[in-house]
Amino acid sequence: MRRNPFDEIEELLDRVSRQVEEGMSAGGLQVPGTVPIDVADTGEEYVVTADLPGYETDDIDLTLSEGSLRFEANRTDEAQHADGRYLRRERTKTSASRRVRLPEPVDEEAVAAGFENGVLTVQLPKESGGEETRHIDIE
Repeated sequence: MRRNPFDEIEELLDRVSRQVEEGMSAGGLQVPGTVPIDVADTGEEYVVTADLPGYETDDIDLTLSEGSLRFEANRTDEAQHADGRYLRRERTKTSASRRVRLPEPVDEEAVAAGFENGVLTVQLPKESGGEETRHIDIE
């Protein structure tokens, strides 16, 4: 007996739906070129944590402007391997960026940032702040 082609389509759609749901429950679907982040509200401050593996502190530009935290990470592409040519090369991404809109004003003078083991952590104490752009140093 021959299978109904609509059954195959329905199975395919069910499988795709499950994969999307699994991706969303695992923290969301990652868009290429963006940085995966967590934003926590501790009551007194927002804590933004971002994964930036393979970058150095000097590669990251972190700014706070008009209620948004923005970070951009850029690194130069590594030269071809000294021992020969690549058989496979997947680590060519050299830049990433993300903008996080904060739900409440923060004390711009008290913002602190640290970078350790490829993880950027920004602490943004809540309070009313100014409208100008402020560059944030990473310790």
